[in-house]
Amino acid sequence: MIKAELTLPEIGLIAVTRGLLGAGIALLLADKLSAEQRKAIGWTLVGVGALTTIPLAVCTFACAPSGAADAASSY
Repeated sequence: MIKAELTLPEIGLIAVTRGLLGAGIALLLADKLSAEQRKAIGWTLVGVGALTTIPLAVCTFACAPSGAADAASSY
């Protein structure tokens, strides 16, 4: 298992981006807005959530101390 140390702001960013992604998917499936509005807002939130999650994930795993990967592989 890979372990990474995260600061509170990093955890907050991850939570917000996952929330945006979830909200976008929920809007795509909801019936409260017109189909055009729902699709526009939903795809925007999905895109923002996905585009901001990818760099955070890369930074989380790339910035992990090199000893963490070695310790994980020894199990």
